[in-house]
Amino acid sequence: MNNKSKGIYADIALLFVAMCWGAGFVVLKDALDTISPLNIMAIRFTLAFIIMAIIFKSKFREIKMSDLKAGIVIGVFLFLGFAVQTIGLKYTDPGKQAFLTGTNVVMVPFLVWIVYKKMPDKYSLIGAFLTLVGIVMLTLKSDLGTLDINFGDKLTLLCAVMYACHIVSVGFFTKKHDPILLATLQIGVASLLFIISTLIFEEVSFNFGFNVTWRIGYLVIFPTVAAFIIQNVAQKNTTATRTGIILSLEAVFGALFAVVINKEEFTSKMIIGCVLIFCAVIITETKLSFIFHKK
Repeated sequence: MNNKSKGIYADIALLFVAMCWGAGFVVLKDALDTISPLNIMAIRFTLAFIIMAIIFKSKFREIKMSDLKAGIVIGVFLFLGFAVQTIGLKYTDPGKQAFLTGTNVVMVPFLVWIVYKKMPDKYSLIGAFLTLVGIVMLTLKSDLGTLDINFGDKLTLLCAVMYACHIVSVGFFTKKHDPILLATLQIGVASLLFIISTLIFEEVSFNFGFNVTWRIGYLVIFPTVAAFIIQNVAQKNTTATRTGIILSLEAVFGALFAVVINKEEFTSKMIIGCVLIFCAVIITETKLSFIFHKK
């Protein structure tokens, strides 16, 4: 198979990942009607960790204390991001949350500025401005002309900050540590934290029917285990720019699934807001390199 064919298959695989992530918003929203947020995340991450630990067991043979420390830091941000996102989903719509979560890409350059003292470029600044306008449009009440940022939206924006911190920490630690080992460790750390938080704040329950069971199975297999493995393999055969563009479609798929499956209503202002946020993500992630090619 030549490089061009590998690239096409890689792009299709990444598109599948974006679809899995987008559908995850709707699947999780429906499950939250029956099971509590921390409880379902504890089950999801524990099962995902067991599967990944079995698949990548060879990675644990030469594990070092520095690997564990890095995994803990990354895992804490992963836990915080998923925790506030899942709780927030109880109070907002899946389609809206998909786009608000996507703002983490725009936040990353500013966190890098804090950590590495590297000022964001013009594309990041443009992306930040478009994101701000997009959030305003997405949460603007058409009847009152005022912002309607509900509790779920606030938690989702906090989630975006945590995901941005997660991305920056992954970029920092993968320079010196095995990325697959770190990915497995962070899921293990998140699993442990979700179990502890469930025991403290919620009642542990496995009393749910098939309707929730298959949703948990989907969340474990597709947007967690399969998505991670596919993404890492696919990125070897495509460019970072193409990867960024394709994975940014997660928000689009999330909104589409919400409208088609949950019959979620999107006003014209919300659509404009989604488009602006999506453009902000594309500009920040790709710096429009797919338009302005270097010769």
